[in-house]
Amino acid sequence: MNGPLFMGIDGGGSKLRIIIVNAALHPLCSIVRKAVNPNTVGRGTAQAVIRRGIADALDQAGVQPRDIAALAIGIAGASNLHSEDWLIETVRPALPETLLMPSSDLEIALVGALGRQHGILLLAGTGSAVYGCAQDGQRLQVGGWGYLLGDDGSGYWLGLQLLRRVTAQFDESLSSQDDALTRICLNALELETPRDLIAWLYRADETPPKRIANLAELVLKLAANDIKAPDSSGKWAKDVVDAAAEHLARQVNLMRSRLDWPGASVGFAGGLLDNDNLLSQRVSGKLGLPARPVAKHSPVLGAALLAKMKWSAK
Repeated sequence: MNGPLFMGIDGGGSKLRIIIVNAALHPLCSIVRKAVNPNTVGRGTAQAVIRRGIADALDQAGVQPRDIAALAIGIAGASNLHSEDWLIETVRPALPETLLMPSSDLEIALVGALGRQHGILLLAGTGSAVYGCAQDGQRLQVGGWGYLLGDDGSGYWLGLQLLRRVTAQFDESLSSQDDALTRICLNALELETPRDLIAWLYRADETPPKRIANLAELVLKLAANDIKAPDSSGKWAKDVVDAAAEHLARQVNLMRSRLDWPGASVGFAGGLLDNDNLLSQRVSGKLGLPARPVAKHSPVLGAALLAKMKWSAK
C-alpha cells in the first residue's frame, strides 16, 4: 500500500460511520452501521458494533490493520473528555499498531465543517450543542446536556413544543377536531386522537427523543407555509422556530465570549442546519453571517482529517 492511510469513525446520534482515506483524503471505503451511543445501547454492544465495523471497513478497502497510520474516533455519549480510556479500549484490539486520536462527535464535526481544528461548531440535530476550540488549544462546550436537561433549539425541542401544544389544546377543548394544528399533527402520525400519542410515543422499538425530533420537519414546514393551515398554526410555528434560533445564536455568542474570540469562524452541523430552512436562515441572521455556513466535509471525513493532522504532527 503506497502512502499512509487514515481511518475516521463517527458515532452520531443515529448512525455509525467509518471511512478509510489516503493522504489526499480520497475514500477507499465507507461503512454505515446502527447507532452506537453507549448510554443508549450499552458499552458492550457499542464496542462490538464498532469493532465489527472496523473489520468490515478494512475488508472492504482491502487493507491490513498495520496499513492504517492513524485513526480518530468521535462517539456521541462517549467524549474523550470523560471516556478516553473506553474509546482506546474499543479500537486498540482491532488496530494494535495505529496511532489513536480519541475525540468527540463535536470535535470531528468541527474539523469536518471548517477543515481545521480551531473555530466554533453549532450542532442542531436530534440534540443541540456548541463546541469551540481556540487557537491556543483551549476547548469548551456549551449545551449538549441531553434531552432531559437541555437541548433547546434542537429537533427534539421543536417536536416537543408541537406535542405540548397539541396536548394542551386537547385538555382545554376535549376535542381533537376543533384545532387545525392538532389535525395536522395527528394526520402526519396516522393517529385518531391526541390520546393515541401515548402509545405512539412510548413504544419500545425506537427511543422517544428520536421519534419526537422527527416532528421538527413538520414544525419547519408549518413555519415556512409549506403546509397551509386555516388558523394561526403557521404563526405559532414561526414563533417556535424564532425561539429556537434565538437560543442557538445565544449559545454561539456565549462561546465567542468564553473563548474571547468574537471573530471566530462558525461551522454548522446536524440535520436542522445542514440545509436551507427557516431555522438555519434565522440562526445565520442572528449571528450576523452573510449566508448559512456549508461544511467542507462530513463529520466522518472530519475524523479522518483529524487523524491525518495528528499523524502529521508526530
